[in-house]
Amino acid sequence: MKKLILFLTMSLMVMPVRADEGMWFLMFIERLNHRDMQKMGLQLTSEEIYSINNHSLKDAIVQFNGGCTAEMISKDGLVLTNHHCGYDAIAELSTPEANWLKNGFWAANHKAELKPKDLYVRFFVRMDDVSKRILAKLNPNMTEAEREKAVQQESALIEKENNEGGKYTVSVRPFFQGNEYYYFVYQDFKDVRLVGTPPESIGKFGGDTDNWEWPRHTGDFSMFRVYADANGNPAEYSTNNVPLKPKHYLPVSLKGVQENDFAMILGYPGRTNRWMPSGGIEQNVKFAYPAWVEASKLGMDKMKVHMDKSDQVRLNYASQYAQVANYWKNRQGMIDALTKHKTAAAKAKAEADFNKWANKPANKAKYGNVITTINNYYSKTNEKARHDNYLTGLLRTSGYAAMPYSLGRGLEAYANANEAGRAEMLPDLKAYIDEAYATLYEPLEKDVLAAQLGLYGTKSTGYEIAPLVAKIGKENNNNFTAYVNDAFAKSLFASKAKVEAFLAKPDVNTLKADPLYLLSSDLLTKYRAKSEEQQKLDADYSKSFRLLVDGMREANPNVKYYPDANSTLRLTYGKVRSLPADKRNDAKKNYYTTMQGEVAKYKPNDEEFDLPKRLLELYEKKDFGQYADKAGYMPVNFLTDNDITGGNSGSPVINGKGELIGLAFDGNIEAMAGDVIFDKDLQRTINVDIRYVLWIIDKYANAKHIVDEMTIVK
Repeated sequence: MKKLILFLTMSLMVMPVRADEGMWFLMFIERLNHRDMQKMGLQLTSEEIYSINNHSLKDAIVQFNGGCTAEMISKDGLVLTNHHCGYDAIAELSTPEANWLKNGFWAANHKAELKPKDLYVRFFVRMDDVSKRILAKLNPNMTEAEREKAVQQESALIEKENNEGGKYTVSVRPFFQGNEYYYFVYQDFKDVRLVGTPPESIGKFGGDTDNWEWPRHTGDFSMFRVYADANGNPAEYSTNNVPLKPKHYLPVSLKGVQENDFAMILGYPGRTNRWMPSGGIEQNVKFAYPAWVEASKLGMDKMKVHMDKSDQVRLNYASQYAQVANYWKNRQGMIDALTKHKTAAAKAKAEADFNKWANKPANKAKYGNVITTINNYYSKTNEKARHDNYLTGLLRTSGYAAMPYSLGRGLEAYANANEAGRAEMLPDLKAYIDEAYATLYEPLEKDVLAAQLGLYGTKSTGYEIAPLVAKIGKENNNNFTAYVNDAFAKSLFASKAKVEAFLAKPDVNTLKADPLYLLSSDLLTKYRAKSEEQQKLDADYSKSFRLLVDGMREANPNVKYYPDANSTLRLTYGKVRSLPADKRNDAKKNYYTTMQGEVAKYKPNDEEFDLPKRLLELYEKKDFGQYADKAGYMPVNFLTDNDITGGNSGSPVINGKGELIGLAFDGNIEAMAGDVIFDKDLQRTINVDIRYVLWIIDKYANAKHIVDEMTIVK
């Protein structure tokens, strides 16, 4: 009985797996998942999901611009993702006169599609296990630095062996905290063009108020097209390129969803920390996340003052603001959920039981000091975590916190070079300068920088702050406004014109005395600094955390484990599933929302809840076409119990036949602890119903030609 209790308690560290929990490798689904999936409603073979030699579902799934997921939905390279995933590109292509972000955009034909500067999709080709090969190069007597070097050297060899002369991008990644290693082969396509996007009032309906909330009524989608050369290979942008013919694309279902329908999601989840020790959870809840939330909110408030006054400023900062706002609410939700569910206490109990197992004679030499070392690490880094998050908040929201340092290093090299060297450097420098200053707005940047310096200088009290910031704060009673104004007046980094004047007459002494360069250098130096004590703490923690995961798996050999998310392709499966009844939702069951509920939220001219006139007119006429549910309502969003996280945005929700039924775009705030621990009762994925997507394209936008290129299943 004691062994059984120990097993159950220790399993809390990673949660014993239910069918709807887990982010699974595709190469193992036949062995680990396929039987469960069939019982839940899957009608595909494992080979139809993942195959190296034949086309399969995995060939339709792409990583979108490094941070989201998207899916191929036509034979002509049409790709679907979230509106918020395409937000950067849409904002970049917009101007006050042609504001695609505000008004929407629908290309009438291929020639009308718009090319952003930098946008790519990444196709997954294959993966393989190289754990034995890499671990054979390691031994327990290595320092962490020696271990890391050996891993990097062997990984570089593996990547070179599999990239076929540069045709593919190959990445070796660690899993289970460095107890296993796999390599992944990808192919990148860089000619990706905007095809269509609903207006922001649809694509971002509900704004920050509804973000992470249910019930939801958001048309969070946008559409792009992938182009290739005449032979179907990746190519830089060219008018001669042609739409890509993907190996596989998803048919689109109009059948709708019912509660308990099978649903699987493939995508690129960014990061989970399901193995995180209790000390890490406690540190985040009490030190790191509160600082993140406070710094983010301050930056947002300062940005918004200026964004509300100018359409151009709003466009320039729209993407940055949205990213900060998203994680501001996420981190507050994490604090609330982890506190409410007492997650740290549950993990601490599991760790205490693990520690008993670890200190048995047979295990003590290898695992005996693991928990002590981990707890020591967190106790000594709590105040640093708070400091680091205030500093990171400054760097994340202020363009002038980091830019003068990064540009200044280039200018210093330019100033020290001879005439030939300068001529060689000049094109790249000018390109960097053009990009750096293209969207900066000085009044906003001054306000954000001064406010964030004040917050950082006064709230990071338990850990030594950047020395120049401390000096300025002491001399100015921690009011940084006058200093920032004076720095901008004197700095060559204050404007593009001043930087270009420096290029004409470079002087190293002027650069090294520049107030914004000195401030930025001070902040970045502090951000990167690591004392010898910290380096030792990090190394000891890294080894102990790896041993903790190794020991947990050794102690629970019959449990099916999945590795933490790390932006590699995963599959999660579950069902369409309700939350408890909610009077805010007009739907008969609380697993879907309707356009009736969307219109009920409508507030004319409200930044978050306005709706286009045409949408309201179509609703009044009940002009839903073939996209209405058989019950008569127009569906908008629906819920599944899939296990996802950031990076899954834009992932396809696929039924048991391999057909597209929706588009994942969010999670519910009640289960915001999901990156750390899976809650089988509360965890939900919020999805756009594909019928609403098609209705917007066809009926609202009159772009039926886009729908016509898809394979529609009725």
